[in-house]
Amino acid sequence: MSNRTTVTEFLLLGFSDIWELQILHVLVFLVIYLTALVGNLLIFMAIAFDHHLHTPMYFFLINLSIVDLGSISVTVPKSMANSLMNTKSISYAGCVSQVFFLLFMLGADFSLLTVMAYDRYVAICQPLHYEAMMNSRACVQLAAGSWISGILYSVLHTGNTFALTFCGGNMVDQFFCEIPQLLKLTCSDSYISEVGVIVFSVCLVLGFFIFIIVSYVQIFKSVLRIPSEQGRHKALSTCFPHLIVVSLFVFTGFFAYLKPTSRSPSTLDLVVAVLYSMVPPMMNPIIYSMRNKEIKGALRRLTGWKLFTNN
Repeated sequence: MSNRTTVTEFLLLGFSDIWELQILHVLVFLVIYLTALVGNLLIFMAIAFDHHLHTPMYFFLINLSIVDLGSISVTVPKSMANSLMNTKSISYAGCVSQVFFLLFMLGADFSLLTVMAYDRYVAICQPLHYEAMMNSRACVQLAAGSWISGILYSVLHTGNTFALTFCGGNMVDQFFCEIPQLLKLTCSDSYISEVGVIVFSVCLVLGFFIFIIVSYVQIFKSVLRIPSEQGRHKALSTCFPHLIVVSLFVFTGFFAYLKPTSRSPSTLDLVVAVLYSMVPPMMNPIIYSMRNKEIKGALRRLTGWKLFTNN
């Protein structure tokens, strides 16, 4: 007990101490961050200003853009600031906040992706009932449920993690406060409770993922019965990108939280963390806009309105 000290800050050791590599890290993260920021803001503005896109699918997409903006803003700016100031520290309160808001955004993100799969299922498999089932009230309730589930998921994880005693040092082998890396620093037997929460979360996410897969199986069956080739192409173009994003999000997250942690730093851990925390917020706007004529049309109208208002 005499060797235990109160942790007041953590050191994020995700990247090299070499100044040139730190600058490279800042530049790479800045490009990713600006891509995600501009892309999600354009999606948000295009849907908000175009009344043609005020439909359930785009209502959920605008919520997804807000979540993506939040999730990538939780970790990337702090990591870049640390490299620019040649420091690695993050306060205890800052670490708690980072864990809470990141899990909140990731939980809401996956819930919204599940809701969007359900929306596509109803639109393609039960088109006659779509307006009745996905009315304004139902959409607001589904979106609110996604945000609330993210908060509950985050409170459960964050509370369990920071109720533990940290006596294994304060050096986190990651560029942000990640729960598996924090658990390596605990010396309390109660860490098993957090492991139990992680297992429960994995089972929950797996259940949602199975629901999404089953929904897409039904969608593909319905699409194959569409006589028009153009109709099949339109239906599949809205579903495949969604499935790609969900798969990347789930499999990298599973790998990060279920892989046995090692005491030595791992480049693979760093790459996986980038894949599940930074790539989806950057790729979502690109995937949903490049394959979507309505979004591209709204973006053209938006930029035209902004640039050529006087004409």
